[in-house]
Amino acid sequence: MRTAARPGQEPDSLAQPASPRTLREEVLIVLSLSLLASAAYAILDLLSAPVNRSVAVVVFSQSPQLARQLLDVVFALPPVWLVFYLVRRNGELASTIGMALDRPAADLAWGAVLAALVGAAGIGVYLGAVQLGVNRIVVPVPPTGHWWTVPVFVLGAAQNALLEETVVVGYLVTRLRQIGWGAAYAIGASALLRGSYHLYQGWGGFAGNVAMGLFFGWIFLRWRRTWPLMIAHTLIDVGAAVLYILFKSHLPGVVAG
Repeated sequence: MRTAARPGQEPDSLAQPASPRTLREEVLIVLSLSLLASAAYAILDLLSAPVNRSVAVVVFSQSPQLARQLLDVVFALPPVWLVFYLVRRNGELASTIGMALDRPAADLAWGAVLAALVGAAGIGVYLGAVQLGVNRIVVPVPPTGHWWTVPVFVLGAAQNALLEETVVVGYLVTRLRQIGWGAAYAIGASALLRGSYHLYQGWGGFAGNVAMGLFFGWIFLRWRRTWPLMIAHTLIDVGAAVLYILFKSHLPGVVAG
């Protein structure tokens, strides 16, 4: 019978459902199908051109077709499906990776709080890095002109947030702890992965996302909730798009239009 963990004890969701060797292979498969490839391509992108120029980096699909953009969203989510499948296969609950749906109102409220905290800090890091010439100008919005541009963008932001927070925090931190890694090492590995697949932005994007990853990993181990992180991530991305639209004429190297 499962019993609730006492303060200071490891939650029973960290009980090993399989051998460490099996879990190591599982982690490599999930990461290879999701964000490890993004990290490799981001590193290549960083090395392909200097970051001290005002290079616009597009982080969304530019296809003008609504159906293609919706398919991009749908087919970016199988790694999340795989994570839930593996959790069920191992006899675990969604709460093992912080994805229980039992407190939606609290998750939404805490997600909004986290978005305000992380978003404010992120803006400062980004602008400072651009001014120092160690980050590229990031264009966080798709080309406008269609009625579905905004709803599809919000849907895409939610898809990115669900993928990243499920895989990089809820799943990866949990599995690394089950394999035997200490909390600090598990959070650090998660944060470095998050930073690495943002290297296409430059060193500022890397540092900012590593800091965000460390904070989110710490929050996850304290709360054992992934939904607030996913909600915060979605709100941060949407907020960044709104701020870009409002203030893009003030950014160096960006032509207002």
